[in-house]
Amino acid sequence: MLIANPIYDVVFKFMMEDLKVAKTFVSAIIGEKVTKLDFCPQEYTVKYKEGSLTVVRMDFLARVKTEDGYKAVIIEMQKASLATDIKRFRLYLGSQYQSPHNVYKDENKVEHTRPIYCIFFLGDGLDVEGVPVITVTNTVRDRATGRELKLRNDFIESLHHRSWIVQIPDLKMHRRNDLEKLLSIFDQSNIAYNNHILNVSEEDFPKEYRYIIRRLRQAAESKEIADQMIAEDMLISDFQNLERMIASKNEILEKKEKTIEEKEKTIEEKEKTIEEKEKTIEEKEKTIEEKEKTIEEKEKTIEEKEKTIEEKDKKLEEKDKAIATLQEQLRQAGLE
Repeated sequence: MLIANPIYDVVFKFMMEDLKVAKTFVSAIIGEKVTKLDFCPQEYTVKYKEGSLTVVRMDFLARVKTEDGYKAVIIEMQKASLATDIKRFRLYLGSQYQSPHNVYKDENKVEHTRPIYCIFFLGDGLDVEGVPVITVTNTVRDRATGRELKLRNDFIESLHHRSWIVQIPDLKMHRRNDLEKLLSIFDQSNIAYNNHILNVSEEDFPKEYRYIIRRLRQAAESKEIADQMIAEDMLISDFQNLERMIASKNEILEKKEKTIEEKEKTIEEKEKTIEEKEKTIEEKEKTIEEKEKTIEEKEKTIEEKEKTIEEKDKKLEEKDKAIATLQEQLRQAGLE
């Protein structure tokens, strides 16, 4: 049987618009019987080129009531890995934590917050091979002993979300339980003549899931859905090209920044060398200045000594002159 590939947002939306399908699908994954469900695809319309197709990018949200209370179930479909996926989902998850729609009143009109469950469908998968479905739980333990505490509490349930991660590449050849059999509708090894259509056998699915297969067959026969899948492919291709372009530019920018960093390092080393040379010159100039000061002091000392000698010579000259005058006087007096 040919069915539309539910990895596409438009096909998944069509499948889940059937409330019976949606209840069965969510119940099978979270392991809780869904008694009430509102499926709300959060649509973000992107016009793909002027005058061409309009692509709807969706985050899927189901508000459910199970046998043990109300919950918000976020379903994230990522058929191709994009660098913005985690950031986008974190923003969406944050908005759901803040949303007033995820608060409800019980029969006594007391307000409660809905615990949030997250279901991820990953087209590229994680680095955990051979595990089609990963369950992430909010295990509660005694910090001192490590003992697991078996308790259910609104505070814990509302602030720590549980998650299920479906690794689509690992669905191939795994049919160990009814859930893996159901999720085989996403097995991309069943692609028929193009990525939009899968070829499956209805008999391979438990009877309670076969109406889901028939719903996907209806999607495969819709031209409108086929056009949307084509547009989705083009949009993702453009996103990937844009990311490759950004990655290439970032690589060029990184190389330029590295070159600039190396040049700045070279300049810094040269400036350091110049600084050291200037310091050496400064020290030499200081040494010269000190020597000049010493010479100046010595010259001053010499000058003072010469002045002293000059004064002594003058005194000796005056004494010699006085002696000569006295001798002349003695001669004239005939005393000589």
